[in-house]
Amino acid sequence: MSVSVTLPALGESVTEGTVTRWLKAEGERVEADEPLLEVSTDKVDTEIPAPASGVLSSIKVAEDETVEVGAELAVIDDGSGAPAEAEAPAAEPASTPAPQAEEAPTAPSTETEAPAQAPTAEAATGGSSAEGTDVTLPALGESVTEGTVTRWLKEVGEEVAEDEPLLEVSTDKVDTEIPAPVAGVLLEIVVGEDETAEVGAKLAVIGAPGAAPAAAPAQPAAPAQEAPKQEAPKAEAPKQEEAPKQEAPKAEAPKQEAPAPAAPAAPAPAAQAQPAPAAPAPAAQTAPSSDDGAYVTPLVRKLASENNVDLSSVKGTGVGGRIRKQDVVAAAEAAKAAAAAPAPGAAPATAKAPKLEASPLRGQTVKMTRMRKVIGDNMMKALHSQAQLTSVLEVDITKLMKLRNQAKAAFAAREGVKLSPMPFFVKAAAQALKAHPVINARINEDEGTITYFDSENIGIAVDAEKGLMTPVIKGAGDLNIAGIAKKTAELAGKARGGGLTPDDMSGATFTISNTGSRGALFDTVIVPPNQAAILGIGATVRRPVVIDHPDLGETIAVRDMTYLSLSYDHRLVDGADAARYLTSVKAILEAGEFEVELGL
Repeated sequence: MSVSVTLPALGESVTEGTVTRWLKAEGERVEADEPLLEVSTDKVDTEIPAPASGVLSSIKVAEDETVEVGAELAVIDDGSGAPAEAEAPAAEPASTPAPQAEEAPTAPSTETEAPAQAPTAEAATGGSSAEGTDVTLPALGESVTEGTVTRWLKEVGEEVAEDEPLLEVSTDKVDTEIPAPVAGVLLEIVVGEDETAEVGAKLAVIGAPGAAPAAAPAQPAAPAQEAPKQEAPKAEAPKQEEAPKQEAPKAEAPKQEAPAPAAPAAPAPAAQAQPAPAAPAPAAQTAPSSDDGAYVTPLVRKLASENNVDLSSVKGTGVGGRIRKQDVVAAAEAAKAAAAAPAPGAAPATAKAPKLEASPLRGQTVKMTRMRKVIGDNMMKALHSQAQLTSVLEVDITKLMKLRNQAKAAFAAREGVKLSPMPFFVKAAAQALKAHPVINARINEDEGTITYFDSENIGIAVDAEKGLMTPVIKGAGDLNIAGIAKKTAELAGKARGGGLTPDDMSGATFTISNTGSRGALFDTVIVPPNQAAILGIGATVRRPVVIDHPDLGETIAVRDMTYLSLSYDHRLVDGADAARYLTSVKAILEAGEFEVELGL
């Protein structure tokens, strides 16, 4: 039977996607939920998993081609059940035998996994013997379809309270805890550690307080150590399966602190028949975060290759030492910083012209990236569909900068993020939007109406490696300086390191662009589609300014000055509206009444 692979919906406003890379070729075997291809949209780059196991019989959409949501991408011939199980073990050991010990728990195609799951599934009779409340894997993001159980925090038979953390789950985008939906006793664990389940799958069963758990479901908590002891006397599986079953425990044994006692517990002939796989297994385990020893997604491998990062030297920050995109980006930036660092005995920097190296792009003709095309189309659409105009004024932020310098050390220690000037501008912009709703509005052209938003969802333009990205701080008007600083740092890190979801990129009602962070004095920024205005922040410059001193009268002083530019849609916002809004933002910034929020 043929199974069609289609482009799923990757966000509320995403209507199409571009195939950037096929991870499998026609004729290759694929497993259910295995990454099949990579797709890029204007909001997210993601992998599309295979909907079923089988052979990739036909690729309908080539790389760099763009199709609409719901379009057919490929066809998988699932064949019959028996050949699918028989082919998988032959294909997997043919690659790299050493890392098989690490990947065995997550590879649904190997024969060794079926016996490993037998104690959990059969002891609980498929979940029917334990009556209670099911614990299921919740949706952990719009494009997340599965998660891996990394650790059970409770054992079978233990009592749990409602909303108490029950287990830890890892996905490509988030590592999180799953709470208990009800109070009671953990009767059954259905999905063991290091096993992968789809969203909605049953993970465990919680019964009423005092209920007795099933006899054997406690085994999934440590399958690698207990499997050789329990499966030999168990009459659940035939004796013929004992020999192939022995290969998986031998490879997984180094995961435990004391592997030696587990080996003698198995029959002596079977233990002597497997000397070869046991030797390389410890070598694979000694470097759990290396490129060969830990599971690394294709996107992470591609990112590491593009940045010349050796994955064996990267320490993963994910659950179980898993290497994430952020780890690769951090390693690449650290390498660049080390290369650019001056020698220890170098003389202090002077006002010399920087040494600029010629770019390798000189004289080249290259294909526009999908991200660059989307940015260009959006900018042209905005300019052609709106009557855009820009107003500029200057702001004295001397008091604000002094407050920041006084508070930044204690703020970083208390909140865990650096205190940059940006949160002050976001806070002032959000406060002023509440008093000037025409700036925080949208024209509904099809209906001939205007929507004045009741929340301040502020997009922050981020200069990422792939291009300009604008993640959104939802409800910025309700956040304090610390909340804005944390959310800004989180979204900027996602934009530069990967991991932004469609939800992170949608819903903006107003946008701020800090072009001054790159030295621009001010800019006539373009209003994004479906918004009424955008605020541009220029560079902060210390220069002499005429001020009205209470004692000295008009005098000249050195002040921290910056320009604010507001580009707006003149169909909705008049020049006077823009001037009033900018004046309100200026008054908030120059007053600098942030002492309470900064703890001063």
